[in-house]
Amino acid sequence: MKFTASVLSLAVAVLAVTEAGSHGGQVQLSRNPNFKHNTKAQIAKINRRYPQLKVMSGKVPLTDVKPDLEYYGTVQVGTPAQEVRLDFDTGSSDIWFPSTSCTTSACKKHHRFNSSKSSSFKKDGRKWSIEYGDDSSASGILGSDFVSVGGIKVRQTIGLATKESSEFGSSPNDGLFGLAFSNIESVSGVKTFMDNAIAGKKLKEPIVSVFLPSERRNGGKGGYYLFGAIDHTHYTGSLTYVPVTRKGYWQVDVEGLKVDGKTVSGAPSQGIIDTGTTLLILSDSAAKAVHKGIKGAENDDMYGWTVPCSLKKSTKNISFKLGSKYFNVPMADLAYEAIDSGSKTCVSGVQGGQDGLWILGDVFIKNNYIVFDKSSSPRIGIAPLKY
Repeated sequence: MKFTASVLSLAVAVLAVTEAGSHGGQVQLSRNPNFKHNTKAQIAKINRRYPQLKVMSGKVPLTDVKPDLEYYGTVQVGTPAQEVRLDFDTGSSDIWFPSTSCTTSACKKHHRFNSSKSSSFKKDGRKWSIEYGDDSSASGILGSDFVSVGGIKVRQTIGLATKESSEFGSSPNDGLFGLAFSNIESVSGVKTFMDNAIAGKKLKEPIVSVFLPSERRNGGKGGYYLFGAIDHTHYTGSLTYVPVTRKGYWQVDVEGLKVDGKTVSGAPSQGIIDTGTTLLILSDSAAKAVHKGIKGAENDDMYGWTVPCSLKKSTKNISFKLGSKYFNVPMADLAYEAIDSGSKTCVSGVQGGQDGLWILGDVFIKNNYIVFDKSSSPRIGIAPLKY
């Protein structure tokens, strides 16, 4: 529904109104000569009068944890709202954070949700646990409460951690906000936030779009997730849409791979676009092909692929073919982080170990604007990012 059409139709209705009482009397109307048109005010009035018509988009600003390690935003939970800092993750589906009943050292370093102080909290009782690819894990019980993201508020099943592994102790975020599909929720039958927001008609469009900032390119400032809309000012050209090949993760066909314009072996492959993974994780053969032309690149037993930190000055690209179009990752971003303070050797932004299912993580996403579309035929929109 377009609000402009709603405003006009309501105005016409006001001018044409009659009172069909027992005497059939008419109500004569006259125009206000001092009326000044204010579309925004009219829309706000309609939203107050007819809240069921209101659909929104919600913007969540991000904090970039150096060096583009992860990105988190603030989420409100409960009544009155308690704030938690969550890592938005398209590679998982659960929403979870520690509860006040968690007393592990990792939990104590974070904001803990106090369910007893929320009048809208509902007990669930089912046990919940999750484990990630880096061997970190959390477990606890499920509950239900209102979760608000950028002003979009739905009742949501949440995981309340009563135990966290030590890996979470060093993370500045309190938990995770899963944006993948509901069929990979840790507990069967739980719906994702996006599913609930779409079902509740809370969003203008069934999408979430992502602008991840880059410490190298813009100082890591200004990133955000936009629920229900697309920010057309943050990409160049037009969006290329790629169909999701399998629901669960945001999985797509990766049709090809180039290094400095030259096609290399190792593709095609299936791949997932994952905001919760820092680097690009490819097959062993593809990772080897990427590093083959980089002088000084080595595959270290401890650090994996490493490259000279001087690569940050490179103007070359590696490129991934998605939807019949190539999208670039500057080779400068392969010099991810020095292995030690003052070292001239950097951990590479491209690693191996993912034969058959590549992970296009933040190294890819911070160079390309991404739209995750959860319509009836899920797809991903991609365009070169504009800072």
